[in-house]
Amino acid sequence: MCWTHRRVRIETETVNSIPSAGPAARIAKTALAPMVWGTTYVVTTELLPPGHPLFAALARALPAGLLVLAFSRTAPRGEWWWRSAVLGALNIGLFFPLLFVAAQRLPGGVAATVAALAPTVVAVLAVLVLRERPSIARLGWAAAGAVGVAMVVLGPAARFDALGILAGLGAAVVMAFGVTLTKLWGRPDYCGPATFAGWQLTAGGVILLPVTLLVEGTPPPVDSAALLGYLWLGLVGGALAYILWFRGLAVLPVTSVAILGLLSPMVAAVLGVVVLGQSFGPLQLAGFTVVLAAVLATQLTGRTRPSRARELPENAAV
Repeated sequence: MCWTHRRVRIETETVNSIPSAGPAARIAKTALAPMVWGTTYVVTTELLPPGHPLFAALARALPAGLLVLAFSRTAPRGEWWWRSAVLGALNIGLFFPLLFVAAQRLPGGVAATVAALAPTVVAVLAVLVLRERPSIARLGWAAAGAVGVAMVVLGPAARFDALGILAGLGAAVVMAFGVTLTKLWGRPDYCGPATFAGWQLTAGGVILLPVTLLVEGTPPPVDSAALLGYLWLGLVGGALAYILWFRGLAVLPVTSVAILGLLSPMVAAVLGVVVLGQSFGPLQLAGFTVVLAAVLATQLTGRTRPSRARELPENAAV
């Protein structure tokens, strides 16, 4: 037990090694997670073998989760066995397949726009589940952020597919419930944010494993470029990003964290211009302005009275 406590203390000191400068620093560190996720599209299209999106999701989740657990050696206890399974299913195991179905059946811009509805759903769930005071401002800015994303990524040739739209909406709802329940339940006192992320990545990876084998069959050949892409998705886009994301959920209002997710399609759009040579016009610039305004405004209006969710000190040894 002492060895486990020492591991928890080491993990806590590692994650909190950057001194906190208040809410702005917390927001900035949390925002790194969706910004890293915004690189997924260009990494997938430029480095990974085509036609295996579920294997990419599995490679992003399961190895990273097992690696974190091998380091922490801290298993869930009691109710946290089923809670971590539920959160892993919502945040990873169900979210990834729905998102990939939407991405396969819809143009990237349409899929990103549908997924951008998640902060609006979170704003509603914050009232219904977390018992936060209703805020027209937060709901309005979340909706404005979704409109801004549409301005950036939707093109005149956008097509709509019923199953793709349903999958995209499902991904947004699943993500919203995952974020809300993560805020509601908090984290147990005996694990840090890295272990907490490891539980969920592992649980989500276990769910993805049979689905991937059933749908895609055997894994594709992996060359050096693909290996680099999988390492990026797993270590940076998986382990590190989710540690920052769950750490932010512990210390920031849930709606403020959720709307930071809009930074992901913005980064993807910028990389599309810089790396893939895609065009960018006045409408996209206007959309960028709307999204950034929504993100900043939500951080300012999100500091309401405490909800039912368990708030944790930023430097708590958890």
